[in-house]
Amino acid sequence: MKKVVYLLSITFFLSNFSTLSAQESAENLPGDYKKRNAIYDYSHPLSDTDSIPDFASKENPIKITGTVFLSDGFTPAKDVILFISQPDDNGNYEVMTHLKKRYVHHRGWVKTNAEGQYTFYTFIPGTDRISRDLKAINLTIKEPNQMEYAGNEFLFDNDPRLTDFCRKRLEKNGVDNILHPVKEGGLLVAIKNIVLDTHRVEYAKN
Repeated sequence: MKKVVYLLSITFFLSNFSTLSAQESAENLPGDYKKRNAIYDYSHPLSDTDSIPDFASKENPIKITGTVFLSDGFTPAKDVILFISQPDDNGNYEVMTHLKKRYVHHRGWVKTNAEGQYTFYTFIPGTDRISRDLKAINLTIKEPNQMEYAGNEFLFDNDPRLTDFCRKRLEKNGVDNILHPVKEGGLLVAIKNIVLDTHRVEYAKN
C-alpha cells in the first residue's frame, strides 16, 4: 500500500511540474497576481484529485474524499474548485516565495467532477507546542460564476484539543467539519461530504 501511495504522489507531482514549467513566467501573470486569493494560483489543469507536497513521506498520510452537493443536500455540484492549505506535521506553516509572492507550501486544488466528487491526498497536520490551535486544514471554495469564500476548516476527531465544548458548539451551529479517519492498509481515509451553503463561512478577501 505504501508503494501505491508513493507512486500516486510521484505521478501527481510530475504531471503538475511539467505544466508549471511550461506555463509560469513573470510575463504572462495577471496584474493582480500578488494580491489575489491563492485559490487562483494553480498553473495546471485541475482534476477531481490532487496530492499535497510531501504527503507520501509524512507519518500520517490521509486520503480525504467525498461529494460536494448543492444547497439541497442532494444534487451533486460539479466544477466546484476546492483549495486547501495546512501546517506541516510540526504545526508550522512552511511559507515559500514564487515570482515574488509568498505562499503556503502544503496546499492543493481540485475541481469536482460531474458527480461532485473530489479527493485530496495529504497528511494530518501537527500543532505548535506553544499555541492552542487545533489540527486543521484550511478550505476555500469557488463555485462556478461566484466569488471564492472560506469554507469550514477540516478538523480531526482524534485531536485531543477538540474538546466536548468545541464539538457541541459546532453541532449547535450546524457545522459538520470533523473528519473521522479510518485506517485502510497503510493509509488513513476520511470521507467528508460538503453541502455548499452550510459550508459558507465568509467571503475571502483578495
